[in-house]
Amino acid sequence: MRYAVVIERADGNYSAYVPDLPGCVATGGSVAEVEREIRDAIRFHIDGLKEDGLPVPAPTSIADYVET
Repeated sequence: MRYAVVIERADGNYSAYVPDLPGCVATGGSVAEVEREIRDAIRFHIDGLKEDGLPVPAPTSIADYVET
């Protein structure tokens, strides 16, 4: 599955979240680091849902850039 990820710059680091997986978040000191961390967080989140017998939400969010 392919999930949309939002990465935001914060004070001194970066944070990421997955709109289709509420509660699935990660932080890192760089964009590359937060990308690695959110990949791990997604796997961990989905594994936890499966272990608890909960449904895994299908990816439905779409990400794109809009120029103004």
